[in-house]
Amino acid sequence: MAIDKSWEKIFRDYKIGNHNFDDKPYRITASQIKKACQNFSETGEKEVRILCKQDCREDRPKVFKDAGLFLLPVVNGEYVIVKGEGYVDIPEIGDSKQLYVSKLDFNLDTSLIGNSEMQHLDFAYASSLIRTFMQDNSLVLTIRGRKYTPEFSFFVGKHQISVQSVQTEVDGGYEGKNQVVLIEAKSAGTRNTIIRQLYYPFRQWQAHTKKPVKTIFFEKNKDEYSMWQFQFKDVNDYNSIELVKSGKFRIQPQD
Repeated sequence: MAIDKSWEKIFRDYKIGNHNFDDKPYRITASQIKKACQNFSETGEKEVRILCKQDCREDRPKVFKDAGLFLLPVVNGEYVIVKGEGYVDIPEIGDSKQLYVSKLDFNLDTSLIGNSEMQHLDFAYASSLIRTFMQDNSLVLTIRGRKYTPEFSFFVGKHQISVQSVQTEVDGGYEGKNQVVLIEAKSAGTRNTIIRQLYYPFRQWQAHTKKPVKTIFFEKNKDEYSMWQFQFKDVNDYNSIELVKSGKFRIQPQD
């Protein structure tokens, strides 16, 4: 991968390979990354946003994989390289899918135009599949798009990490009478995802409400809508994530 060569140079320039990751994470800035890679010709070899986008285990550069490392943003433009498990598996649900009859009594013609994650999520919400999965008919769409986190701290293993004003993006956030539900939508076939994409929005919105905040991973594959609900047993432990329930559905319009 293009990022392998870039991160090898970054590690070389700043002697990161000599750092004791068992002692503490390594802090690095976007400016340092940009400086180390400024002479590369390809965008994918020098663009900080691309080099730091490691959404699944396989996206990590070789130097990260070899040393069991992953990357977390901690301030806008600053990151920490951490030793530990940064990802959570998205387990296969199997072939058993449930037939779900839409609560809408008319067809949504416009929902058939395009093939985006957001579009599929909106259709699942409009059909009340999300309300049914969460057993909450009071859920309404209240959160969407990019925002910045408040300050909070958490642990990865024995390492305490502090975060402030990191940009997050929620694909769909729904508030009901007694809970808030946040959804991360992905394309089909995701095997694992970085926990940060669930954990940072969870911490962000839990700071703004006394209602429990629930997190869901969502994907659509052909005519199947799949959802996995995760929870954090310890709000301060990044790795305390666990699966609560999952389901695979085919949405059928009312006759």
